[in-house]
Amino acid sequence: MKKITKEQEVKNNQTETFEQAEARLKSENPTGFSVIVREFKKDRLAMFSFIALCLFIATVFIMSALIDIEQLQTVDILRKYEPPSSGAFWNWFGRDPGGRSVMGYVIVGARNSITVGVLITLLTTGVGLFTGLAMGYYGGKVDSLGMRVVDFIGILPMLMIVIAFVNLVPKYNIWSFILIMSAFYWTGTTRLVRSKALSEARRDYVNASKTMGTSDLKIMFGGILPNISSIIIVDSTLALAGNIGAEVALSFLGFGLPESTPSIGTLISYASKPEVIQYKYFVWLPAALVLLFMMLAINYVGQALRRAADAKQRLG
Repeated sequence: MKKITKEQEVKNNQTETFEQAEARLKSENPTGFSVIVREFKKDRLAMFSFIALCLFIATVFIMSALIDIEQLQTVDILRKYEPPSSGAFWNWFGRDPGGRSVMGYVIVGARNSITVGVLITLLTTGVGLFTGLAMGYYGGKVDSLGMRVVDFIGILPMLMIVIAFVNLVPKYNIWSFILIMSAFYWTGTTRLVRSKALSEARRDYVNASKTMGTSDLKIMFGGILPNISSIIIVDSTLALAGNIGAEVALSFLGFGLPESTPSIGTLISYASKPEVIQYKYFVWLPAALVLLFMMLAINYVGQALRRAADAKQRLG
């Protein structure tokens, strides 16, 4: 009797409860948001980049709200190229050719660049989602006609066209720039969504939904979209870095944000002068370092998200 009791006791100790088995399976085969969390825990650089980027963005928006833009843009020739000093906070990075605070311009410029990048990403992702899902779901003539439009826009010299529109638009402002950029940068998302939607639209659950009389919009946005959402998140994250970089590059060339709107690209553009890049590094270097930090942080986060979306590339 004692022997049977011991055997049962050992067996009971070795047998998992349902809750324990479920927890173990979830840890071994994570799904959904837990996959992303696990991937970030495995990649410390991505985790650090995400935390640092969030803290940086929060700091930039809080501090920029405390800055008087009119006072920041006031020209003071007597303080032209004033070197950095440890006195007043706004003089830590020195002064630009107009005697304006480089620190203030970096903070407000970073806020503007982030805002423009996020808005362009949201607009292009929204247009790309709708057009890509429609082309992939309906196929046939809809897909053929849509791809001809996408291919046509794709072969256009976008940079030159954006510059032309910037010069032609009356009462040009930051919203004009966002709309101009969004009008030409949605094709990449459309191609990606369309390719994924084409394969999803032929699956059994889509055919079953059609048979049951489910509306096309509900199938596209309630059935297909959740199944391709992970790759869209990855694409949007990496597109954010590209859109911020495009705004900075155009502002560097003088065709980005209006002159009255501070931008990181405007400060970096001062480096085009030999004497500034060699002797007045404090004017352009802080902006260049901020841009480098944002690009690297967003890309590291995007790479972690990409691995989370692809089971073959995951670290754990």
